[in-house]
Amino acid sequence: MMKILLVEDDWTIVENLTAVLKAEGFSVRAVSGQREALEAVEGESFDLLLLDVSLKDGNGFAVCSAVKALVDVPVIFLTASGDEFSVVTGLELGAEDYISKPFRPRELVSRIRSVLRRCGRSQAVLEVEDLKVDTVRALVTKAGQEVLLSALEYRLLLFFLNHKGMVLTRNQLLEEIWDAAGEFVNDNTLTVYIKRLREKIETDSQNPRVIRTIRGMGYKLGD
Repeated sequence: MMKILLVEDDWTIVENLTAVLKAEGFSVRAVSGQREALEAVEGESFDLLLLDVSLKDGNGFAVCSAVKALVDVPVIFLTASGDEFSVVTGLELGAEDYISKPFRPRELVSRIRSVLRRCGRSQAVLEVEDLKVDTVRALVTKAGQEVLLSALEYRLLLFFLNHKGMVLTRNQLLEEIWDAAGEFVNDNTLTVYIKRLREKIETDSQNPRVIRTIRGMGYKLGD
């Protein structure tokens, strides 16, 4: 799973962006300032950094400069200012891209994937049975043939894949897909989504081998 460090001190943005990125198959760690960011980079490996320019503790430019001196990791700036100075400064410090706030989450995800491809940081394809999911390209295939999923079906599948071998309760699944649905999601709706997902990814949806029902507990992907 590709790991992103999000350096942002607006926790409303952090919560919303983290939910979007996790839904797209990324692992996210969020910190709010320069000191925390540098400590995180020194202690962990990340595939990409998302840096806000304005931080309560330090600033994104200083973080970018320090990080680039430590490790070779791509950086995308998030900035409320689209002025030429901020853009040029960020790029001269070695950032791969920038995006101005307010941004559309899907556009940001697309830019992240583009930067990861350019920098040669490709996500290992997630696999189970004859199903493969390339989270960088958001491509799902079964026995080599593309499977078309809705956004919510894709998010549900990724949640299962990221918790392979674990029994997931219906409440856990409902909490995961709630923000992405754009409509009220209840227990009955969840049953419908799982049924539709199985019809698309299982060889025999009546006898599922990918997403199995664990009676009295929930669902489980894999052994």
